[in-house]
Amino acid sequence: MKHAALLVWLAACAASCGAPLMKLPAGPGAPAADAADALAQATAVCRGIRTLTAEVAASGKVSGQRFRARLSVGVAEPASARIEAVAPFGAPFFVLAAANDDATLLLPRDARVLEHGRSVDVLDAVAGVPLSAADLHAVLTGCAPAVSRPDGRALGADWRVITDPSGDSLYLHRPAAAQPWQLAAIVRRAWRVDYRDPLNGMPRTLRITSAAGGDAAAAFDLTLALSQVEANVPLGAEVFRVDIPRGAEPITLEELRRARPGVRKN
Repeated sequence: MKHAALLVWLAACAASCGAPLMKLPAGPGAPAADAADALAQATAVCRGIRTLTAEVAASGKVSGQRFRARLSVGVAEPASARIEAVAPFGAPFFVLAAANDDATLLLPRDARVLEHGRSVDVLDAVAGVPLSAADLHAVLTGCAPAVSRPDGRALGADWRVITDPSGDSLYLHRPAAAQPWQLAAIVRRAWRVDYRDPLNGMPRTLRITSAAGGDAAAAFDLTLALSQVEANVPLGAEVFRVDIPRGAEPITLEELRRARPGVRKN
């Protein structure tokens, strides 16, 4: 099938993921009365971001295979996203668009289409990364979920760990007492994201990894380098729709999942 070429391309050998994962502090810590203020400071910029567009250079490993990809991405609150896997020439390898989490995936080179899936299921099927459209907005903007009553702990003078009602752990860090708090990492049940290289209050490098102890066959470790970042640009409803060509044949989630493990191994 032609769409296997997409997955071969995604699995093309790339450089290693780079720097090791950030070493997050551990231990019981002590109650942190300043947790709410630290979280507000760390998310002051991203809280105002309703839409974001960026060019994303992605590299790393998914299901034991190294890959690199060039993506054009747009996201909007609360759960809309568009991802195009840009080819060196010609049509994109895939176009994924989700509006209010209703996702459509088009493989333009195959004239195959999947309609009306959950964004988390579609992105997991095609790329092996179980992030929803809402997750993508939070991850790319470097913004933690809103927490009404932060349960914060101090792990030393320059680390705060906040647990929200869903069980997410938010790690805040400041280089020194006089420096502002920044969101360093979010740890969820299924994945973790580390933030690096902040610019104007937003990260430019992200490291997303699957949770430790999970299914090794479904593991992923991705580094995303963002460029040409624009916040709060108008994104009309048409951005989050896909023009489906006449004659496009349907493809299922299971077909995408079956095709992905069949690409060339390292």
